[in-house]
Amino acid sequence: MNTIPEGSVYKRCGCKDANGKMLNGKCPKLRRAGGGWHPTHGSWAYQIELPTRPGEKRRPFRRGGFDGRDDANAMRDHVKALLDLAKGDWNVAFQISDLIWNTGRGEALPDPATITARLRAGVPASAATTTGDYLTQWIDGRRGLSPHTMRSYRDHITNYLVPHLGAVPIQALADRHITAMFTNLDQRNADIVAAKASPDPAVRATVNGVRPMGPASMQRLLATLRKALNDCVRKAKLIPTNPAIGIELPSGKPPTPKVWTPKAVERWRTTGERPSPVMVWTPAQAGEFLDHAESHDIMLYAMFVLILHRGLRRGEAIGLRDFDVDLDDAHLTVAEQITAVGYKPVTKDVKSDAGERVMPLGPSTITVLREYLTRRSGWQQVCGDDWPDTGRFFVRPDGQPWHPDTVSKRFDALVDASGLPPVRLHDLRHCAATFLRAGGADIKEVQETLGHANAALTSDTYTSVLLEFQRAHADTVGDLIPRKPRAA
Repeated sequence: MNTIPEGSVYKRCGCKDANGKMLNGKCPKLRRAGGGWHPTHGSWAYQIELPTRPGEKRRPFRRGGFDGRDDANAMRDHVKALLDLAKGDWNVAFQISDLIWNTGRGEALPDPATITARLRAGVPASAATTTGDYLTQWIDGRRGLSPHTMRSYRDHITNYLVPHLGAVPIQALADRHITAMFTNLDQRNADIVAAKASPDPAVRATVNGVRPMGPASMQRLLATLRKALNDCVRKAKLIPTNPAIGIELPSGKPPTPKVWTPKAVERWRTTGERPSPVMVWTPAQAGEFLDHAESHDIMLYAMFVLILHRGLRRGEAIGLRDFDVDLDDAHLTVAEQITAVGYKPVTKDVKSDAGERVMPLGPSTITVLREYLTRRSGWQQVCGDDWPDTGRFFVRPDGQPWHPDTVSKRFDALVDASGLPPVRLHDLRHCAATFLRAGGADIKEVQETLGHANAALTSDTYTSVLLEFQRAHADTVGDLIPRKPRAA
């Protein structure tokens, strides 16, 4: 077959002969005496011969029930237009033929725009691309992303998007599917919380190490889906619009840090509950921790001091190089960080331009760092020629850089053993910011110390924490003003 068939349009009816056999187009009532079609008897239909592969049976595609000849002509022309999309490629024409042939009676014919989008994207016209297929192809084709971003995208696709949306054809994906996914995730969160609170140890064991998905994580998942579907609209051209655009989720704003006040500590010791996922020690509690770290983990003590004094991120502290730290000129430069992607350490630049910063060092910090360098020199002498030249400031006793996960685990172990109320390693950064602000530093100085991109983030995060410190002095003025004793 070298050309697309023209097809034909005709009339038929439901009349039967004396034996009960359908007359279809042979009914004498279909035409008037002059040979023209009867205006009211019967209905219009069309037939077109669909392309077939060598060896296949004929495919005469027929549809009827149209009130007018023009309607039948229009639908026949629709079929011809679909076949014309092959543009002479008979392999594609056979795929389109499959789509048309498999259209059930009463079902709409395939949409030309959808088939055109599939062909532009290099996807077979006759196979339905699922959302899972598209997302897998999308992530496999991404280039130039950081390892952390690539892992985040893959985790979102593998763990959430494919299980919840993967079976939905990409052209049929709608906001209702996406909303249902987040509803299911909310229910999963509720199930996790309920299981953790169960009095049955066996039930609690089913969620050991499992955490609910917080608002910020939900927002990041939605951002991944939006990016993938934006590319589906603009690059793959498989869909006309992005169904994730109108989805709204609760704010992913990070939780506000709270202070371990005496009442909060007392409640924690009684119930084990933390007032917030992000907690800040008081200066006295921070000092107690450093005393404990100095006597129980001298290898990491100096790093914890620096993070607490200067608010470095874990990766920034581990990534410091020897030439970044100038103790004679009392400053250090933050430019690189070592983070973990999965469990693999990855060295990269700091998070942003604001994150790359030079910060002064105070005398107490310098004293601890000088003591650390003396200790490190002793480690190097013991290792001799086996000492590696990594160029990193903080290293293990064998000279190798610290793994980020190891640092966090050792910190958690120290906190547990100290008996102090729990904080995360990252919370030492919040402690540093809060102590700076309480000590008189303005928001701009705190912002620059932390490497925040704008002062609004710093202010929103730490203003409420500062109020808890200030509350202890709320009656200072009232206490200084002498008053007569009140009558009983």
